[in-house]
Amino acid sequence: QVQLVESGGDLVQPGGSLRLSCKTFGFTMDYYTIGWFRQAPGKEREGVSCIATSEDSTYYADSVKGRFTISRDNAKHTVYLQMNDLKPEETDVYYCATVLGNCTSPEYESWGQGTQVTVSS
Repeated sequence: QVQLVESGGDLVQPGGSLRLSCKTFGFTMDYYTIGWFRQAPGKEREGVSCIATSEDSTYYADSVKGRFTISRDNAKHTVYLQMNDLKPEETDVYYCATVLGNCTSPEYESWGQGTQVTVSS
């Protein structure tokens, strides 16, 4: 059974940093593209970042380029999202998901319960 478990969300001040983790179970993560998206109740889903099976292939939304870094550790079945210089408008629930297709046009297939990121002073 495919399962993804996000963690690492927290309350952080504007300009602060967080590292989100996405632990995967029930499938061989090595063969999957994994993406992060964020969504708050009543808001549209926004793709944030994505990493293909080759770690050289990554994608970032324009709004997070230069501040967020995605990485994967296949041996630990985990994908990470390092988020720096966080902004209040990035307060959201962050989800990781398996991706069908490629990072430029991701179709999210399975995702976890999400982790809450709150950016506030």
